[in-house]
Amino acid sequence: MAIAVVAGGGAVTTMLVGLVTNAVSNQAHWPGFLGWVQRHAWASFALLGVVTVGFTALLAALSETRSSAPDTVPPRQEGGSEPPGAALVLRSLPRDISAFTDRTAELERLVGSVRTCQENGEALPVHVIDGMPGVGKTSFAVHAGHVLSGRFPDGQLFVNLNGHTTGRNPVQATEALASLLAATGVPAQQIPVGDDAGAVTEARAAMWRGQLADKRALLILDNAASYRQLEPLLPGDGGCLVLVTSRKRLAAHEEVVLQVEALSPEHAVALFVRLSGRSRDALDPAVLDELVRLCGCLPLGVSLLAARLRHHPTWSVADLLERLVAVRDRLGELRAGDRAIVSTFDLSYRDLPPERRYFFQLLGCYPGTDIDAYAGAAVGSTTVDDARRHLDALYDAHLIDEHPGSRYRLHDLLRDYARRLADEGDSMNHVQAVGRVCAYYLSALTAVNTHIARGSAQVANSPVPQEPMSTPPLDSRSAALGWLENERPNVLACIKRANELDLHGLVIRLAAAMAPFLRQSGPWDQAVGLHRAAAEAARRTGDRRALAGALAELGVVRRCMAAYPEAVEALHEAEVLYEAVGDRKGRADALNQAGIVRYMTADNEAAVRAQSEALSIYRELGDRLGQANALADLGMVRRQMSRFDEAVEAQSEALSIYRELHDRYGEANSLRDLGIVHCLMGEYDRAARRHREAFDIYQELDDRHHQAYALNELGLVRRLVGDVAGSHDAHTQALEIYTDLGDRFGRANSVRHLGALHRVSGRAPEAIRLLEQALETYRELGARGGIAATLSELGSARGATGEREAAVEAFARSLEIHRELGDRCGEAEVLNNWGALLRVSDEVTAARDRFQLALGLAAAIRCPLEEARALEGIGRCDRSLGGSRGGEGPLRQAIAVYRSLGAGTAAADIERLLAVQPG
Repeated sequence: MAIAVVAGGGAVTTMLVGLVTNAVSNQAHWPGFLGWVQRHAWASFALLGVVTVGFTALLAALSETRSSAPDTVPPRQEGGSEPPGAALVLRSLPRDISAFTDRTAELERLVGSVRTCQENGEALPVHVIDGMPGVGKTSFAVHAGHVLSGRFPDGQLFVNLNGHTTGRNPVQATEALASLLAATGVPAQQIPVGDDAGAVTEARAAMWRGQLADKRALLILDNAASYRQLEPLLPGDGGCLVLVTSRKRLAAHEEVVLQVEALSPEHAVALFVRLSGRSRDALDPAVLDELVRLCGCLPLGVSLLAARLRHHPTWSVADLLERLVAVRDRLGELRAGDRAIVSTFDLSYRDLPPERRYFFQLLGCYPGTDIDAYAGAAVGSTTVDDARRHLDALYDAHLIDEHPGSRYRLHDLLRDYARRLADEGDSMNHVQAVGRVCAYYLSALTAVNTHIARGSAQVANSPVPQEPMSTPPLDSRSAALGWLENERPNVLACIKRANELDLHGLVIRLAAAMAPFLRQSGPWDQAVGLHRAAAEAARRTGDRRALAGALAELGVVRRCMAAYPEAVEALHEAEVLYEAVGDRKGRADALNQAGIVRYMTADNEAAVRAQSEALSIYRELGDRLGQANALADLGMVRRQMSRFDEAVEAQSEALSIYRELHDRYGEANSLRDLGIVHCLMGEYDRAARRHREAFDIYQELDDRHHQAYALNELGLVRRLVGDVAGSHDAHTQALEIYTDLGDRFGRANSVRHLGALHRVSGRAPEAIRLLEQALETYRELGARGGIAATLSELGSARGATGEREAAVEAFARSLEIHRELGDRCGEAEVLNNWGALLRVSDEVTAARDRFQLALGLAAAIRCPLEEARALEGIGRCDRSLGGSRGGEGPLRQAIAVYRSLGAGTAAADIERLLAVQPG
């Protein structure tokens, strides 16, 4: 209801804009009450402003309410180490079944139900399609989806929930939601993460419902295990159609159950005739009836038998029946409980040449959701061309289904069947097949990481099958990322299966190989589960070096999640292990990452110790990239401690090494941080150049996260030189990117900068709202530097609205934190802000004391902006105490510094003050 009110208000506002514009232009005459708008144009503008402000505030409040869930995921205790799963989501429906037969009554009932609800404006109920295995539930759902797709123009999604898939656990709702959100365009980093599975599921479900709000989309949830599994996936908007298939009868609320039964004998015979390619007149009716009866009139069995007959043009239906009867009891019952279906599978299987039978058996060992020729070659220990021929032939024989992108998938019953065939043979075949496909994914990931990982992705030294593996051509970053997005569920499924088979070396190596992708693409809770599994595998094998690697990656991901205490714990344990096994580079890497965490929490002294020790080790090892990384991170810490000369020295050396190594990413990072230091030193032109150079490289690398970082810093420079509009544009762009990525720390920075911009522009109430929002996030993340900077701005904003006690409290706390952090530039800024409040409150002597302290700090660290502000404050206080000629010396010094900084507006204000003569 509230959203509708806002939408209506937006419409009214739009209309008023048009009317008022027209009224002012005088190009037309409006009838009735609209004439009043034309005759009273300026009153109309005022009305427009009131309406716009009112609805903007309402929309903002609603936005905060809706977005609060993902940001408030509570932590839970450390859980198990089982690798994460992932759901396969198709962004469009699978191919329709050309041989779809009958189901007229069920289809008419479904279409009629949808049409009635849409025409009456009613919410669409969940439609549950149930029935026994092989009866054609998925085929019916897909066919119905194609029939109804025109009624749902906002998209169609198909999700396999693996409710009854051999060798695979049902997909958890939280993983299905992550895949659905990604399929609808939500960046992986924006998808809520956390350790509390229940809270994460709720947050993702809320975001999913928000994605589908006011949409007309079609969602097929295939192979559901229970209502509990699918309930979080249901859209909140009644305009979306949900079709659920399940072997179980699900107890859903407001559902419409469509029972799909076996075909009638008449329709089963018609399907058989159509697929067999024979003339009905040439087939014995009695034999046809017996064949479909033995199949239980199930479409899957009928299709397989018909395909077998089509491939043997010399056979008669009597020959087919004889063979079916002969093999009927060979394997006994599958869990579907129908002997005839098993016999049908066996007939189709026995019709294959020996090498294809073996290939089909091994497909039952494949842990993934869908498969292509490259993975098929690994599973079947054959060439890619042979695997492609096998897959095409198995598709022609109706033993596998085709999926988009030259991929294939086994029906659950056929997977059961293939797995049972494999189990009857050599028990090592299964383990070896899983090992081969894991080795294939490891080879492919190695190629992928040449495009997406800085330097080389570290992979633990565990043995893997030494077989040459053909991998798809991945010759660009975009191709590598696209392949990884498609293969993520399969890689994670393979790691999970390898873990179950105690293939610990493969678990360790695959987790390490997936680390660069998951680190930057998320979801990070998925990465946490993966690295925990790798750590547990390393503990079981006693491989301390691999354990250290897994813990180091776990620490990095925890830092990305802003779980800083957990990150420090994991990285410390990794460092100790690396030292124990004599891996000095690994130890330096762990120290470097720990230093970054300490920097993020503004524990500067600890950060300096960690980065300095890491730098020393890198230099001893001759590791140039390691040296550059440690120098760059050390420069950031020095800058945060207001030791600007040392920061420039460290960052410049890092920049030189990055350029020597042609590391564009590192080059951009150093340029950006040099820009920050130059800004603090008052060198605004140089700072702006550095930030623009960094931004251009980030654009070249398609790194949106760091583009936002550079935009924020560029926006700050523009604010300091008086370009308010340019500053607002830069911070707003950064905020949009951080919001898309789900980076809460970056988003808080953008919000803080926008709050400061509103404060200096005289919009104190809006500034307070934004600054309080940023402060809350910083406190949740434990980011003390952000807290201190925000409190300083908040004190000034509250002072502007007359909240003196609150302002003083904010200044005092900010000053305390800045002193704890050793941030003298920040300390000087707070003192100047506090002094400004005291001066306008007629506490001139106390104000001058604050300005004098700020001046000493700013001069000592060469922070000219705060030096100029302190001189101006002292001069204005002296003028208040000593008359119109007082304070001239400090004021003229302030003018000189402001002029050198390019802050002409501030200098002009003081010049006007000095121009006032006594009397």
